[in-house]
Amino acid sequence: MHIVTFRHNGSVQHGVLSGETIDVHPDAISAVDLAINGPSGPAADAVALSTVELLPPVPHPGKIICIGLNYRAHAIEGGNPIPDYPAVFLRVNTSLTAPEGNITYPECSDQLDYEAELAVVIGKTATSVSVADALDYVAGYSCFNDGSVRNYQRKSTQWTMGKNFDCTGGFGPALVTPDELPAGASGLRIVTRLNGSVMQDSDTADMIFDVASLIATLSEAMTLEPGDVIATGTPSGVGYARKPPVFMKPGDVCEIEIERIGVLTNTIVRR
Repeated sequence: MHIVTFRHNGSVQHGVLSGETIDVHPDAISAVDLAINGPSGPAADAVALSTVELLPPVPHPGKIICIGLNYRAHAIEGGNPIPDYPAVFLRVNTSLTAPEGNITYPECSDQLDYEAELAVVIGKTATSVSVADALDYVAGYSCFNDGSVRNYQRKSTQWTMGKNFDCTGGFGPALVTPDELPAGASGLRIVTRLNGSVMQDSDTADMIFDVASLIATLSEAMTLEPGDVIATGTPSGVGYARKPPVFMKPGDVCEIEIERIGVLTNTIVRR
């Protein structure tokens, strides 16, 4: 299923996307609930996708856990060694923005960068799970744009400031259940287009730490709860590593596309 969270007639609802139509399931308390438990019955209604406001599949995750340097070619382009343990940092909810929503351009910096990422949404409580069992805890997958303000990211050894500017993390459009995809969403093409030009073009198989190993590693330290999001890192081709660098600016349109998952589109705007 391709499950969306949306606002329609003033209320937040959840449904299954089929083409340009959403089958609405009002009994679903969240996209994760619908992914894990399935529809409780036939759709109560069907609405046109064009008539709703899409929201992030999980609008208010308990945790947004991000992984740095998780594609081999990206580590190399930044002059970094291939890590033997994942770099982990966190995002906050105020940094998220909706699919087809706006990414806010920071007035204090001209170094707003794009990062195409596969997002993993947790469906069941996970504590100290094994790699062999880890994928059983996944509700689904989505697209993520880990918009990064590079000069703020590098003000200290901790990346939190540069990764948490308001409305810089695009998330969506749909939560795609695991049965629709290869195990761990591996082997899928992942692309960034900026104003139609391809900037990143890779494959999720290039991950250093795959989805199962990330869930196992993270759950050693923290309990993963339903609705938590793991942004699994970006491939090569980011703006800061280009010569000359390419950063997003007001009026730009950034698209993140992951094969069989969808296209996340955001416009860069001033606050």
